[in-house]
Amino acid sequence: MPFFLPRTVLTLATTGLLVLGLAACGGAATDTTGATGTAASPATGKKITVYSGRSESLVKPLLEKFTAQTGIAVEARYAATAAMATQLLEEGEKSPADAFFAQDAGALGAVAKKGLFAPLPATALDKVPAAYRAKSGEWVGVTARSRVLVYNPGLVPAAQLPASVFDLTDPAWKGKIGVAPTNASFQAFVTAVTVQHGQDKAKEFLAGLKANDPQIREGNGPILEEVDSGKIAAGLINHYYLGELAKEKGTTPDTLTAKLHFFPDGDSGALVNVAGVGVLRKAAQNPDAQALVTYLLSAEAQKYFAEETFEYPVLADAVPPAGVPALQELKAPAVDLNDLDRLEATIALIRESGLVP
Repeated sequence: MPFFLPRTVLTLATTGLLVLGLAACGGAATDTTGATGTAASPATGKKITVYSGRSESLVKPLLEKFTAQTGIAVEARYAATAAMATQLLEEGEKSPADAFFAQDAGALGAVAKKGLFAPLPATALDKVPAAYRAKSGEWVGVTARSRVLVYNPGLVPAAQLPASVFDLTDPAWKGKIGVAPTNASFQAFVTAVTVQHGQDKAKEFLAGLKANDPQIREGNGPILEEVDSGKIAAGLINHYYLGELAKEKGTTPDTLTAKLHFFPDGDSGALVNVAGVGVLRKAAQNPDAQALVTYLLSAEAQKYFAEETFEYPVLADAVPPAGVPALQELKAPAVDLNDLDRLEATIALIRESGLVP
C-alpha cells in the first residue's frame, strides 16, 4: 500500500484531492508502510481494519483496551491523516478499511464528500454536541482542541498579548512568532479565517505574517519547545501541546515557562477543531465497526484522552484536561467545522504567500 511523504502530501495531486495539502499535526502519525494489530480473541474471531491518522503511540493502547473489552481485534494502519484520507479516496469502495480515525474535521469532510462514509447511528451522534459532528451524521468528533498563542512571559509581558490573531501582522511582532504552515492545524485555522472573513482577509493576514519574518517550523511541538526555552517569543499551536511537554518533562503545565493565551471574543485564532471517526459504507451494517465508535465515545476512552493527550473530551459530562478552561468556556469563532473541507484554496493561499516554498 503506497503512502505519501510529508512534502509530497503538501503538493496537490492531479486528481484534485484537497486533503493532499494536509501535513501531519500534533497527534498525527508519521507516515509508515506497515500495519499493526491488537491481540485477537480466538474465541470470537472478530476483526476490523482501521485507518488511523492518529499516532500509533497514542492510539494503540486504546485499541488494545477496546479489543480486551469486546473481543474485536483491530488491524490498524497508521499514517498522517492526509495520507490516510488520500488512500481512502484512491481506494474508494475497494478499500479494506472499516473505519477512519482522523486528526481533523477537514479530512473527515473530504472523505464524506466522496460518499465513502455511512451515516452513524443516533445513539452515537446524540452523545456529541452538534458543533462537533457532521451535519450529515457521517462522522463524529471524538476529542476537541483549541488554537492558542503560546508565549514566553519573559519575552512577551501579559499586558502586550494580542487581542486578536490578526494583530500578529503588526511590525512589533517581527521575527517573534513561530508558525507551522505545512501543519494541518495551521491550514484548518487559515481555512477558518476564509470561512469567517473571506479570502481577501486570509490573503491579507498571510501576507502580513510573511512580512513579519515568522519562525517557520515543521510542527507545533518544536514551536512550543523553543518558546519554553526562550528561543522564540511566541507561536501559534494547539492547546494540548503544553500538557504533553509537561508530561515529557515529568512535571505539570503550570511549572513550564511557556504559557497559553486563548484569543477572546470569537477570534479566528481561537478555532476549536476536532479529531473524529467515520465508518466506511461497506461496514455500515458491521456491528464491530460501530462498536469502535461507541467505545471512542465511552467514559473510559474520553478520560484517556483528557489525561493522556490533554485534549478536550466531547461528552458533556466528561472531565476536561487540567490547567485549561472548560470546553464550554472557550470563545471559539462562529465557524462550522463542516466547512473546513475547503482546503484546496487554503493550500494555494499559503503557498502564494511564500510561507511554504
